[in-house]
Amino acid sequence: MENLQIYLQPKQITKWQTFVSELRRLFLIEKLINPLGFILFAAFAILSAFAVAQYGFVFAVLLTIVIIAIPSVVALIINPQFGILVYITLAYAIMFLLRLGVTFPLGTLMDGMLVIFILGFYIQQKRKPQWAIVAGPVSVWILVWIIYNFIEVANPAAESRQSWVYTVRSVAFVALSYFIYVYNIRSKAFLKLIFKWWIFLSLIGAVYAIKQEYIGFFPFEEAYIHSPGMPLLLFIAGHWRKFSIFSDPVTFAYNMVVVTLLCIALLTGPLKAFKKTILIICIPIILMAMLFSGTRGAFPLIPAALVLYAILNYSKKILIFVIVAGVFVVGLIFMPTSNQNILRFQSAFRPNDDASYKLRKMNQARIKPYVWAHPIGGGLGATGEWGKKFAPNSYLANFPPDSGYVRVTVELGWIGLTIFCIMMFVILKTGINNYYRIRDPELKSYCLAGVLIVFTFNIANFPQEALVQFPSNVYFYLSIALMNVTYRLDQEQNLITNENK
Repeated sequence: MENLQIYLQPKQITKWQTFVSELRRLFLIEKLINPLGFILFAAFAILSAFAVAQYGFVFAVLLTIVIIAIPSVVALIINPQFGILVYITLAYAIMFLLRLGVTFPLGTLMDGMLVIFILGFYIQQKRKPQWAIVAGPVSVWILVWIIYNFIEVANPAAESRQSWVYTVRSVAFVALSYFIYVYNIRSKAFLKLIFKWWIFLSLIGAVYAIKQEYIGFFPFEEAYIHSPGMPLLLFIAGHWRKFSIFSDPVTFAYNMVVVTLLCIALLTGPLKAFKKTILIICIPIILMAMLFSGTRGAFPLIPAALVLYAILNYSKKILIFVIVAGVFVVGLIFMPTSNQNILRFQSAFRPNDDASYKLRKMNQARIKPYVWAHPIGGGLGATGEWGKKFAPNSYLANFPPDSGYVRVTVELGWIGLTIFCIMMFVILKTGINNYYRIRDPELKSYCLAGVLIVFTFNIANFPQEALVQFPSNVYFYLSIALMNVTYRLDQEQNLITNENK
């Protein structure tokens, strides 16, 4: 009876519990919108002003970084959806900011964000394990690809380990973003937001290229295009190739192509009339800007993607559309013109008449003996910019791969190429299967966008290196994630519908 009376008596609230409760009210409930908040912020402002006056500009910069960095890190972990939007935005802006003269290591910042995402992912898994969300054949082969690239650090044929350090970030480390997308994209609403933001960023890039074409370059861009070696690459047939806010005309053109395909895929979904009108207006603007890049490898990509689209959606209407589009393209290829942009477009469909294409074929032929003699390649980063910088006297340093597939073959060997091709096959096979299995027409159009974009990037990777530069590498893995995310959301919808019946 005494024990029962003790149990029924009200619990004694300790001073510590009262203190914690008060802090919770002041900081979490009232969020410092109270006298204490005014005192704290006033004191912080006074102390900051005194410290800056005492220690100067460097302290001010460090203080600003701390003020921004700490809430940002917390936000990326607590709200990964916000982090994803920041990440894909920075992927678009990074090269423009670097060209503008920003000295902050933005590439390292991107890597740091990815590390924070992964940290947040493991924290979430620790609290509520959901490994099934990121499981599947696509995940397995992406992990195999990542692990193989990391193993390459021990490649005995590699001339430089520093080349590996700089290259693995954009080739393999960024592939981890696939898991972040798949795990954190949980709703149609967030998918729609990503698409809207993606198209908006692309329109900024397109309009900026049109500005470069008809108004001209800014002084910092003039300095860039006249830097050593650039006129040879950018000034073709009396006309400057446009690169917009991207690193180069090729990256710019390819990103305009994939966004065009995104718009086309979205048009197949159940959109309202005014949204379809907006997408139809966006397509010619983006394509016109793409034409100013002078990138011949980009021109056949949309016809190729439309052929895949026609195969996936065989019907009379689609067949008529493809035939009309084909007649238009053929007419454009053979029409007489003096316009340099159209002439360059026409040359893309006549590769055997192109001197640069013949040179690429010769380079590929002479590198074959090396490839067969090195099954795991010459080391990640052995060719291109990092090869020239860290191992200038090596055999591969001055070899121009001119192709993503050739680069993989030379640096990672025929074993690496096999892994890469199997990974791409599994990704596309899974995407196509999911496309046919999805019932929701809206999610079906989103999945179609992922399939067309991944397919197009793979074709684009043959004439150029399409998957190693920002923002292509970031959006490539986002597109892969779309295929699995849309199927998962469709399954969840179907499960809810069946339960409600």
